[in-house]
Amino acid sequence: MSRTLKLTVAYEGTAYVGWQRQAEGISIQGLLEDALSRIDGRPVVVVAAGRTDAGVHALGQIVRARIGTAHDGAMLTRALNGLLPADVRVLSVEEADATFHPRYDARSKTYQYWIWNGSILPPAVRQWCWHVARPLDVSRMDAAARLLEGRRDFAAFQSTGSEVKTSERTVRRAWVRREAGSGEAPAVLARLGAPDPQFVVFEIEADGFLRHMVRAIVGTLVEIGDGRREPESVTRLLASRDRSAAGATAPAHGLVLVGVRCTSRNCRTRRC
Repeated sequence: MSRTLKLTVAYEGTAYVGWQRQAEGISIQGLLEDALSRIDGRPVVVVAAGRTDAGVHALGQIVRARIGTAHDGAMLTRALNGLLPADVRVLSVEEADATFHPRYDARSKTYQYWIWNGSILPPAVRQWCWHVARPLDVSRMDAAARLLEGRRDFAAFQSTGSEVKTSERTVRRAWVRREAGSGEAPAVLARLGAPDPQFVVFEIEADGFLRHMVRAIVGTLVEIGDGRREPESVTRLLASRDRSAAGATAPAHGLVLVGVRCTSRNCRTRRC
């Protein structure tokens, strides 16, 4: 009889084609399925809360797997990490109800985007931050980010080629702040050897995201931070629904899936 498990997974996305299996290249989904299949002795398919793109990182991706082995969560965690590459880690394995589905049970997801706002980018953090050397006015960026909160139509921040029923999403919170030596982003990057790191961090929590939505927002916020746009322009962009009127899409490697908030009683991540 199969058991339903909830895995919390972290990964550095630099070397991968993204979460989802592709015809070519290595995916996070493929690595997890291959490792679980070796442990279970039969093919295993996993489902994630969100399909991160190539180069995007995760600190708290939530994954469902159904397997038959009787190994407990601690043993499965050790076994999986013994089979996975060092840039993909299973943080925990928990029992879940058979009805648990990380995508459909997700009430919201939280992303951060990390910017190194200094003249020289330390090599140790180059895979985790977008290097913007010109000075950024974070107060202007934060004021613009707050205008995203609420139920909005985000068509102006959606890449072409998306197939969705609606481009409306509800943003629970959005902010930008400069952090020096403390906070989530600096704590992670400091461990990579960054000297006294200073970051501009954008965080957004929403009930869902469109294709490249966060990266398009960040590209626009940077133009506000360096004075090319006014904070109030975000309101006009939302009303226009015109992607060409917004800023450029920020690079993938600064984007991090921080966590998932679920409705299921079986999802006990730190953000639930």
